[in-house]
Amino acid sequence: MSYILGIDTGGTYTDGVLLNFEDKAVVAKAKAFTTPQDLTLGIEECLNNLGKIAPEKVGMVALSTTLATNAIVEGRGGKVGLILIGKRKPAGVLPAQKCSLVPGGHDLYGIPFADLDTQELRKVIAQMRGEVDTLAISGNLSNRNPDHENQAREIVQKEWDVPVVCAHELSSKLGYYERTVTACLNARLLPIIRELLLAVKAVLKKHCLEAPVMVVKGDGSLISEEKAFARPVETILSGPAASVVGATFLTGLETVMTLDMGGTTTDIGIVQNKRWRMNEKGAVVAGWRTHVNTAEITTFGIGGDSYIRVEGESYIRGSQKEKLHIGPLRVRPLSVVSMRYPNLVEELKAIQGKHAVYQGQDVDCWLMLKHPQNPESLRPEEQAIVRALEDGAHNVLALERRIKDYLSPLALRSLEQAQIIGRAAFTPTDVLHCLGLLQTWNRAASLEGARILAQHYGCGSESFAARCLEQITRSLGLTVLQSIALKQGYSLTAAADPNFNFLMGPVLKPKQADHDFSVRVGLNYPIAAIGAPVAAYLPDVGGLLHSEIIIPEHSEVANAVGAAVGKVSERVTAIIKPGFKVHAPWGYETYMELEDARNSILTKGRERVLENARQAGVFNPEVVVNHDVFSCETDFGTVFVSEALEIVASGYILSGDH
Repeated sequence: MSYILGIDTGGTYTDGVLLNFEDKAVVAKAKAFTTPQDLTLGIEECLNNLGKIAPEKVGMVALSTTLATNAIVEGRGGKVGLILIGKRKPAGVLPAQKCSLVPGGHDLYGIPFADLDTQELRKVIAQMRGEVDTLAISGNLSNRNPDHENQAREIVQKEWDVPVVCAHELSSKLGYYERTVTACLNARLLPIIRELLLAVKAVLKKHCLEAPVMVVKGDGSLISEEKAFARPVETILSGPAASVVGATFLTGLETVMTLDMGGTTTDIGIVQNKRWRMNEKGAVVAGWRTHVNTAEITTFGIGGDSYIRVEGESYIRGSQKEKLHIGPLRVRPLSVVSMRYPNLVEELKAIQGKHAVYQGQDVDCWLMLKHPQNPESLRPEEQAIVRALEDGAHNVLALERRIKDYLSPLALRSLEQAQIIGRAAFTPTDVLHCLGLLQTWNRAASLEGARILAQHYGCGSESFAARCLEQITRSLGLTVLQSIALKQGYSLTAAADPNFNFLMGPVLKPKQADHDFSVRVGLNYPIAAIGAPVAAYLPDVGGLLHSEIIIPEHSEVANAVGAAVGKVSERVTAIIKPGFKVHAPWGYETYMELEDARNSILTKGRERVLENARQAGVFNPEVVVNHDVFSCETDFGTVFVSEALEIVASGYILSGDH
């Protein structure tokens, strides 16, 4: 019998499952709070919570992580030096600290514009040495002919011991800018993903687990830790992809909408006939458009830890401007934090009346996440906040009294961004505690938070909590409809069309008396809801949208299940252009006949994907060839335009009798 250990590090929780590979059954499951300041702490606690694991029975460890995505969003990572090869730089800002252009490059047919200027290249290398941590090399149309990129890498590696990334190895698509961005982001992530994987391996070693480690890619498939070391950019959107895989596996449905509600976001995917849509244009992360293949998943900033705030003094029913806002900022629930810091309940009780707080609310509380490594480098106002929080968490008004001076919102923000301190406030998790729908944490803190915000909103505490629950339900219903609209190429947002509420109002507020007509909608397939809070919210969403809601067993750890049941997938894409010119990852080739060009791609591509699959440890890989021919009709007959071949080898790294 062999087990797979699946681990998912989300924004709020780190989940773990032990899966019996033979019958695909969950043997054990556990959760622990994610520790963003050091993800390995949450992973180690999660493994401890799983109970005793027999190391010899674990054949694989699969990890899905938000680290790559978060690092790009937060601008973290290594300093990148970019060497461009060609006549020009791609238009647009590039995520690199140093950038130089070296003459060379190719045209659309793979023919060199000019020889690679090796003398200029060596000057650029000398200028960048010691200034950057990693190098990205991107040549004009290197996807048509990678020769100059490969030459440049050889020269760099002879003169400088530095990690090097070539753009053609990450993308075979046209798009000089996007291909370059992908290479730069990959170079930036190299030291971050290396640090994570080495730390994870150290945690596993403590538990005597020496099984191979695989990482979930943005398309839901797995890559080896060695590939993740080299191509970390492919792990962006790893967590949302794992949620789609996990939801479809747990439900067994062939056509379904998957809805994963976590602490920070709600991620929605649509699966049809066991296949989910891929983002053909490439993932966009923090405004950077890449050529990374990911599942087409829409993400909305509402989750169990979303920040609930009240704007203004009161809400007048029927007003065009809502005063209650939920998300997208993530904070820590009052009910959770007050379990460790019970003094917060008394500090919240002391708040009577309304108090103005600049860039926040009087319900907000702050806590220390980690002590700064160099306290002397902090500004005086930041040092004062750190000292005031050394003995525990405090409400913002209590914190102001402890400092005995002006409480700088800029200092709070900079310390929060550095993950030195964190904010606790009223969240959907607290709403559930107020209404008695959840009893896991400290309800007293949630009730005090509701009381304080209700004063600003202009109603009683219970009515305020009920109003929050109603708005959360409607927001989730709207996210479902927006996902379907986006799938079909439409934008369904109030910002895009102010008249949007004319139709959406009767859908999302069917009981409101002043509607002149009613609208009934229903999905043609069920919604598979996963994530810790979905049992409290999704049944009402199903009623609102007249749609079937399925919450499968183990839904609260579905992402970890998705990591565990994923397949390794190795692929190669090559293109044949007129003149039977082959543009492939292994180089540029020409043939006399179309059939010879096609056979060469099939032979070399199959050898490459099978070898890559073998190195990843895949047992008995399945090879699939996807073949597209593009032609046009003219007065002189059919004219060949191009032919694209994709060879994919996929499978599990365990066998049934492993």
